[in-house]
Amino acid sequence: MHPVSEPGEATELQAALLRLRRTSGLPVVFGGLLSDARHARIAELSGAQTSALRGLVISAGSGLGGKAIALSRPCAVTDYASARHISHEYDTAVAAEGLRSVVAVPVVVRRRVRGVLYGALRAPRTLGDRTFDAAASAARDVEQALAVRDEVRQLLTSTREQLTGTGPGVWEDVREAHRELRALAPRIADPELRDELLSVCGRLASAAGSERPAGAGFVRLAPREVDVLACVASGATNAVAAERLGLRPETVKAYLRSSMRKLGAHTRLEAVVAARRAGLLP
Repeated sequence: MHPVSEPGEATELQAALLRLRRTSGLPVVFGGLLSDARHARIAELSGAQTSALRGLVISAGSGLGGKAIALSRPCAVTDYASARHISHEYDTAVAAEGLRSVVAVPVVVRRRVRGVLYGALRAPRTLGDRTFDAAASAARDVEQALAVRDEVRQLLTSTREQLTGTGPGVWEDVREAHRELRALAPRIADPELRDELLSVCGRLASAAGSERPAGAGFVRLAPREVDVLACVASGATNAVAAERLGLRPETVKAYLRSSMRKLGAHTRLEAVVAARRAGLLP
């Protein structure tokens, strides 16, 4: 499972909750990620007046958030204390914070619940579509961030395995891993994870050192220029590279022209070959 203690995940959760508070107008928002298949710990709060909710462990099926976890869908109550369709293990903490109307939205990644987000009012009012949409949007933000982190971790593990036994038969796999990692890097909010990812990219590129001519010159390319060349090296068109990197095709063309000029290349293929000789691509 994925513990909430990872700094990057906590940062992403906190950012999503702040957006939820801003877009919904709810005065109190909080949430946490699951530490195992059935338990989430409330680790991030915004707008709380007490510490009653912080550290609260929510069990699947218990309370409003536990119900959202168990059903894997949003749940809401107009007045928490008198709600009949939830259990009431957490009434003391909820009452201490003075919460009445509450919505809970699960964070679901690849059909598995990974966390729960809450938004609440201190008055018994029916929550409207705007509130539900904002909560769902915040949950999607966390889902996307976690999915990217999962993908990065899987790629890093696979790439490290490739680096320990790189041979001629696996170079295409190495190059594809390099391209995927470079494409993911700009989407990583956690600076430590992003630096780790780029460090592995550098190791992949330098792994081709034995094939690099001794007299290969030094060339400095911007990160996005390397990203574009990594896509081009895999055979991607400008349109495909743009889609992979989240750029416009015109922007991809500009990066490609710039990198070709720096590398002294006249064609896309020459640019890729020159980048590999310079140790910029594996």
